[in-house]
Amino acid sequence: MPAQHAAQQKLPAVSGSSGRLVVNQPQTEQDEKDWPGRVFEDEKRDYAEAMQAFVAASQAQSQPASMDMPTESLGEVSLAAQKRALNKEEEELRDERRVVRQQRKAEDAAWKRLRAEEKRKQEAAQSQSAVEREIHKEHKRVVWQQRQETVTRRQQEDVTWRQKRNALRQQMSQFPLVTVWIAILVVTDNCTRQCLGLPLFVAGPRVTAEMVIEALRVLLPPELQFVISDRGQHFTAKMFEELARAEGFVHVVIARHRPQSNGIAERFVRTLKAWLRSQTWSNDEELAVLVEQLLAEYNDRPHQGLPLPGLSPNEFANRIWLM
Repeated sequence: MPAQHAAQQKLPAVSGSSGRLVVNQPQTEQDEKDWPGRVFEDEKRDYAEAMQAFVAASQAQSQPASMDMPTESLGEVSLAAQKRALNKEEEELRDERRVVRQQRKAEDAAWKRLRAEEKRKQEAAQSQSAVEREIHKEHKRVVWQQRQETVTRRQQEDVTWRQKRNALRQQMSQFPLVTVWIAILVVTDNCTRQCLGLPLFVAGPRVTAEMVIEALRVLLPPELQFVISDRGQHFTAKMFEELARAEGFVHVVIARHRPQSNGIAERFVRTLKAWLRSQTWSNDEELAVLVEQLLAEYNDRPHQGLPLPGLSPNEFANRIWLM
């Protein structure tokens, strides 16, 4: 999350070609087949047994069989995707410029050697005949003309490159500049749908595994058996493995490019983003107050994903403890 935010209303994504509202992409048969979370479709299945099957399915899918990312829904080109595209284009432009500079460096070195050779020939031309001197003079004129053409071509290439670079910078300048980021760790219970906590990290993208583990030590319940997470470096670090052994839980890492495997947490992230989009804050303290407000509202309102309709996550958790 950015450290500052002004409320805004997000418009629905509309296909530019058909004008139809695009909700999400249709799921293919292969997607259904490869989804490890389907082991939970049987509501009568024991939770611990289902989790063991989920662990096995996730480990099987963890092999990098394909690194292709799912395509975005038509008409839903996000701001982040546009920035990534411009950054990639800028990087490609820098790579092309680097290659051109290397070629020019080699050409300049060859030109220096050629000038040195021409100087030696000119010194030796005193003993040559008039015809040989004329041939040497004509060759020197052709070489010099080629050099001038090279310089002119380089100038044109430089102008074109600067125009492309300035156009990219102009497009980048139109995006809102965010200099300070705040990371939010989402901790949810798959059984009760409770959000156990939303700790904030002012370090933003520089948040460390130590910070994450310190927050989890406070939030994770003692009776915890399984922890599902993505493949972020904070969760694949050796320190996290040590935490799992010390606390006695099984760490389940979801398959690559399969956020459906951790669908409950991903759905809460979607709820969090949608709620914060309409809020306004100017620093981390104000954001922390908003997050605590969301946490209380979310855990106390009815949740349609619970087995007992009409109950909130807090009420459902209390009934489980009374059973």
